[in-house]
Amino acid sequence: MILWTIAAPAMLASFMGAGVECVEALTIVLAVGTVRGWRSALLGVSAALAVLICLVAILGPSLTRIPLDWVQLTVGTLSLLFGLRWLRKAILRAAGAKPLHNEAVAYEKETANLRSIESVTPCRVDVLAFMTSFKIVMLEGIEVVFIVIAIGSSTQLMVPACLGALLALGAVIVLGLALHRPLTRVPENSLKFAVGAMLSAFGTFWVGEGIGVEWPGADVYLLALIVAFLGIAFLLVKVVIGRAKIPTLQSQSTSASSSPTKLGAIALVRNELFGLFVDDARFAGGIVVWVLIGWFLEGRITFGVHADGVCFAMGLLGILALNVLSSKKN
Repeated sequence: MILWTIAAPAMLASFMGAGVECVEALTIVLAVGTVRGWRSALLGVSAALAVLICLVAILGPSLTRIPLDWVQLTVGTLSLLFGLRWLRKAILRAAGAKPLHNEAVAYEKETANLRSIESVTPCRVDVLAFMTSFKIVMLEGIEVVFIVIAIGSSTQLMVPACLGALLALGAVIVLGLALHRPLTRVPENSLKFAVGAMLSAFGTFWVGEGIGVEWPGADVYLLALIVAFLGIAFLLVKVVIGRAKIPTLQSQSTSASSSPTKLGAIALVRNELFGLFVDDARFAGGIVVWVLIGWFLEGRITFGVHADGVCFAMGLLGILALNVLSSKKN
């Protein structure tokens, strides 16, 4: 039986995380369709979705063949790297230390790039349009697949995680068809802020389960972890603003995925996969080292029946705080 105290946050986190990635993909696909033609753009989208569906079909069932504690430890660690990376960036953007992402600017930039490249052949499928749409949907889709697998790593949560992602995809498609323009009013950084906290909480919880930590209140403690990560994140925003007095930057920046035609497909996917988890080597290294310390010490040294989990979570919050406070203005 699914516990809704976990299923509801899982579905919400999956919905918001997938929604962010779908909005970013929609921006580029709209630019491609407007400039190069909708037929080739939609063919590229369809091909990428087919590949992603196959990926989920292969990876999802394979998790059930691995011992649950190893799944929890591995997927939990990756969730920590992914979620804390999102949360760290969201904190710095909210504090003005990093520029905000702007979908309108991304759309204009991609439109200008596509218009500057003329079609070389009068073939029925515009190769540039097809490949651009395929790459952007693949890149953003890989993140969605990971979010779904990370949240649904327990068989009880795979259904709500998939449902949340499908609802997000459906909502973005409907809005895109209705508006035919970038969804500039979507509060992307706020969504990443919330999803980063949720994924960090899920990762902390699953790693703890994998190494044998007993959480106070069992599954209900997941909600306390979400609140803790959100609370420290909001506090860090205030501290960074107060210490540095940095004015908020209204950004012209775009994500790296907004220029998907510069690298080959294999190199781009490889870079994207690595970038899902690591954009600051010291930060990622600190997380992995703390997980390894927790795994090594659990059962050897204990601070109490439930205190081990609290200490493990506090260590991750400390790593996040130290990294954010030591980050320089971008």
